[in-house]
Amino acid sequence: MNFEKLLLNLCPNPVKVIAPQIGVESYISIDLSTQNTSLNSNDLRSSSSFSNYINAYLELHSKQIAYGGYLERRLLYSRSIHFNTNKNHQRDIHLGIDLWCVVNTAVTAAFCGRIHSFKNNTNYGDYGPTIIIEHQFEEFQFFTLYGHLSLASIAALEVGQHIKAGEVIGFLGSSKINGDYPPHLHFQIIKDLQGNFGDYPGVCNSRSLDFYKNNCPDPSLILKLEG
Repeated sequence: MNFEKLLLNLCPNPVKVIAPQIGVESYISIDLSTQNTSLNSNDLRSSSSFSNYINAYLELHSKQIAYGGYLERRLLYSRSIHFNTNKNHQRDIHLGIDLWCVVNTAVTAAFCGRIHSFKNNTNYGDYGPTIIIEHQFEEFQFFTLYGHLSLASIAALEVGQHIKAGEVIGFLGSSKINGDYPPHLHFQIIKDLQGNFGDYPGVCNSRSLDFYKNNCPDPSLILKLEG
């Protein structure tokens, strides 16, 4: 059995990683890629403009959570040197799924496991407070990453702490502490954490895409949200 088949077997039903009380009928997909021409008049490099765009989009469609972004190439990362240390190979391809919702929304664990690590990643445009949970099913060890949380989410955590599937592990942080984004959860599945602690790349460049696409499979395998 390969890893993707394991995920499908583990999750015959959609997994919730945010706001378990909100039904999928209140979700809507959102396109933040370079292909979305409606973004041309909205500078997403400005956090206030970005927030206005997300809020207006949700209000227009009468929804509570906007989601999407796996392998999406985005212009918004050009605002931060954190993604541009090599100008010839800018990191602009998103490796997880984002779920945009209001600040302090509850975040829940996708699977049972233990706290591998946590950290406040404070670079401009980075994750802010982040939790990584380690999971073991059959012969497969893997990790789930939850980024852009509140500081309170990591204040009382302990490495090795056991977590139940569906347990509230934190809450969405504000733009002041989540890397300067509208409130949202960055959720990512990672096969090999490559020695990282409390952090793992959530954005890659085209040169490294093949590796990261294999190491970070599509979270839609378990979230089961249609684009």
